[in-house]
This record gives sequence, C-alpha cells and structure tokens, in this order.
Amino acid sequence: MASSGTDSPNETEFPAKRGVESIEQARIWLAERGIEDIECITPDLAGVARGKMMPSTKFLSTSALALPSSIFMQTISGSYPEESDTFHYPPHDGDLRLIPDLSTLSSVPWETDPTAQVICDMHDHHGKSVPYTPRNVLRRVVEAYRERGWKPVVAPEIEFYLVKTNEDPDIPLQPPIGRSGRAIAGGNGYSIGGVNEFDELVDDVYDYSSAQGLEIETLIHEEGAAQLEINLNHGDPLELADQVFMFKRTIREAALKHGMYATFMAKPAQNQPGSAMHVHQSVVDMATGKNIFTDADGKESTMFRHFIGGMQHYVPKALVMMAPYVNSYRRLTTNTSAPVNVRWGYDNRTTGLRIPTSEPQARRVENRVPSSDANPYLALAASLACGFLGLDQEIVPDGAVASAANEGENDLPRGLLDGLELFEGETKLQEILGAEFMAVYGAIKREEYETFMKVISPWEREYLLLNV
Repeated sequence: MASSGTDSPNETEFPAKRGVESIEQARIWLAERGIEDIECITPDLAGVARGKMMPSTKFLSTSALALPSSIFMQTISGSYPEESDTFHYPPHDGDLRLIPDLSTLSSVPWETDPTAQVICDMHDHHGKSVPYTPRNVLRRVVEAYRERGWKPVVAPEIEFYLVKTNEDPDIPLQPPIGRSGRAIAGGNGYSIGGVNEFDELVDDVYDYSSAQGLEIETLIHEEGAAQLEINLNHGDPLELADQVFMFKRTIREAALKHGMYATFMAKPAQNQPGSAMHVHQSVVDMATGKNIFTDADGKESTMFRHFIGGMQHYVPKALVMMAPYVNSYRRLTTNTSAPVNVRWGYDNRTTGLRIPTSEPQARRVENRVPSSDANPYLALAASLACGFLGLDQEIVPDGAVASAANEGENDLPRGLLDGLELFEGETKLQEILGAEFMAVYGAIKREEYETFMKVISPWEREYLLLNV
C-alpha cells in the first residue's frame, strides 16, 4: 500500500507493485510507469472479468464508469434465466456504477502496450453497494464477523490443468507436450520433473505475478497429467479472493503465450483427478490478535469445534457456491481423491474438513470441498458463512475420523439441482448472504442446468444410439 505522507510521492514511496490510496497517487503511479490504457474490471457471478478499457487520461478524469445490471444475471453460456417468484429483472436494466478500488491497481504484464488494471466495486445510482455482486457478497460475510469482533483469515490453494489447444469442444482434452517432447503422464504428484517440463511457462507465471504484486507461496505438480497447484499466503478474504481472480487471468495468459490452455474446470478429463480450490480458514480476535480456535493453554477452543460444526451442517446447503456447475459434481465422486463428505479429521486428506498439523496459534480448518471452477469470492463467502453460522448457533460437530472417509456413501448433494434445492431452502444462509443474491444466483444456476440438458453427450450417442 502506498505511503501518503508527502505532497509529491515518488517511486520509493510506492514499494508495492500494486495499490495506491488516492486518485492523485494513481495519477503519479500511472505516469511513472508510462501507462497508456487501463482495464476497469469486476468479477461477474461466474468469476469472469467484465468491465471497460480506456486511456489512462480518461480514467483519471471521469467518475461515470458504468455497466448494465444484466451482466450480473447472465449464465456462463450468455443466456438469461426466466423470472420466477423470487427472481425478477430490474425493470429498465439500469446501469450500475463501477467504483475503482485503488488498492488493487496494478500493471497488466502480458500486454504489449503499457497497461494497468484495477478491480472495481459495483454501486447503484444512489451510491449503494449492489448486494448480488460477488465482492459485495463476500464483504457482507466478513462484516458479520467484524460485528462480533472477529477477523477471518484464509489461504486458498488452486489446482488447474495445462492442456493442448483444442478448437472442437466435442474432442476430449489432451495433456500438452513438455520440454521433453513428450506428453505429460499422470501420477506425478509433487514431481519437480513434472514442473520442470513447463519451466518457461512457470517462469512467466512468476514474472507476471511479481509485476502485479501477487505473492505465490508454493507451486507444485499434482497427481493429474500436467495438473499444477498454486498456494497463496494467508490473509484477508477479500484480498485473497482478488488474488485468485487475478491469478486465474495470469495463468491463462501465460499458458496462451506458450501455445496451450490453462483450465480451471473441476473435471476436465475423464480419467484424471479433479481440480480443487482448498481453503484454509482461521478466525482472529480483533482486540487481542489471538486465534479464537485456540485457548490460552494452547488447546482447541469450544469455538473451534463450533466452527467445524457449522461447516458440517451448512456446507452441503451452500455447495452450489463451491461446486457451481454440472461438471463440478463429476469431481465429487466416491473412491477418488476428492472429498465427498463433511467429516473432519486431523491431517486426514480423505475428509472434507481437514485439520492440518500446526502450532496452536496457526490452528485452522481446511475446507477441501470447493472446486477450482468456483468464483473465489463466492466460494470464500460460502465457506466462511458456514463457519460463522456454527459459531453463532454453537453447533456441536461429530467426532473426528482417522480412517478413510471418501469411500462408500456420498454425503454431499450428488448434482447441481439437488444442491440448489438445499441452497434455496436455507433461511439462515439467506440471512448472512442476502436474499437478493440467493435469488439471482439460484435463477442463474437453474438456467445453466436447463442449457446443459439441451446438449446430447457422447455417452448418449455411444450407448443409446443403436441399443435402445
């Protein structure tokens, strides 16, 4: 964050590569870097970057940036849901104002011309935050914690695949060719050689990230063929959601530069593991700075158990925010590495809720259920909302399990419609997430399901065409 202690800031007063505190500091920041264009972006309900690009001079002189409200009521395929008892369109599809969050200002390192980007919040024409937009949904949940004197802390881990470019969506995806000249095989978990196959791409990811002031804690090769995982440092939920949002853009751009795709689909390949977005969560007392999951003697607190209890009770009901597409549920199948439960255990990766080994003040709950296709703002909002409701209602969890928990029955909704029924019927989630958001989100997901049902799959052609 920039310093604001002088009238004439210079580069030494902007040690971070992203973020300023005022429009005047933005003017200097842009001028020092020779920025010609600026992207004013905001995540839609799918987490896709929407917005406007303009000359930096125009950005500094205008306060009238706007997008139509329908942008936030659109499905991933570009269609719109039908109106219902709970969901209605604004009568005139009025404009919403883009309000730049200058703390997110950074360069766009993959552009050939000097370009910057800034993430924006959405307000209506009265200046009020729009409740169904992703950043505002997450803010609402974080505010619920703040009102209790608590500060949630998160650390996401994002898995993704590198795949060959593919112009035909009917053809299954294939792993790319690495530096060895051969396609990458699966079974390379934590393989340094697997990462080294894509050294030049990884170097670009690091360079692009550094130029944007984004911090990568670690990068590893996962079990799938050309499946990688990036771990981020822990911090404020909104800041970390912003980072995941920007990392996804960054990784896709780096992959395109090297002639391949990066995909965050939950299950992009039939015989490969799915991709998750694991979320580590803890809660700090704002007055003392202490982790509320740990008592003074270093032992687990009652609030730690209540947080887990809330996760167990509410994660299935909020699953559609963590597993938002039909494809997401292809990952959540039994007898795979994916968790299909809301059980919890100590350092047990087969449970949906894992308690990593740590020092008492670093005690945390890892939610292993969300998939990497989820909008990071909404996945974090849902996960934290579940824990908050457990704290609020003092929900007692089941006992910890030490055995394999991802075999046998699936404790989670098996498909998108099942998840939606639980989601739309939960009044406690509505209280913390907002009724308007839940109505919009539910309508979009139902329309996406109907769009999916219009597509005839290869399985149907294979087994039904000549047999029924």
